[in-house]
Amino acid sequence: MVAATDMRDLPEGFVRLVASVRLRSDPDRVAALLDEGGPWAAARVDHPESGEVRRFEVDLRLRVGGESAGLTTFSKAAYLDLGRPRRTPTGWEVEIGWRASSAAPLFPVFSGWLAIGPAELRIDGLYAPPGGVVGRVADRMLLHVAANATARWLLDEIDRAAS
Repeated sequence: MVAATDMRDLPEGFVRLVASVRLRSDPDRVAALLDEGGPWAAARVDHPESGEVRRFEVDLRLRVGGESAGLTTFSKAAYLDLGRPRRTPTGWEVEIGWRASSAAPLFPVFSGWLAIGPAELRIDGLYAPPGGVVGRVADRMLLHVAANATARWLLDEIDRAAS
């Protein structure tokens, strides 16, 4: 999937998610870790329709109050889908997606790309807020902030595991 570059290009009902963190690890080490799965994933799950995509069980986390304040952390059991890392002129890219493993209609489904550059890990893709028009309004008011924070948490976990 190629992420939309302009808000006018977005399919009806979808929201673009772009999140990044500074990369502290070696990009090749991150790519190798993603090819294996990574310690942040609880277990690999059989997924017969996947082709080259591997599915892992993971607890996605949302830390309320930020890294330093850390008022509380919410977690949601999810399936994380990862393609095989591919070399690009600027580093690596990996197809990535996630969805809730229970109560799925209440949570967004994300699909996009994870880019591993020399100094940055970046997720870029689309998700569909649940709940139709009401869900899209809630997403604009608050839920997009939560989606972005969750994506940054995952990027931090990947970088930390590769260090």
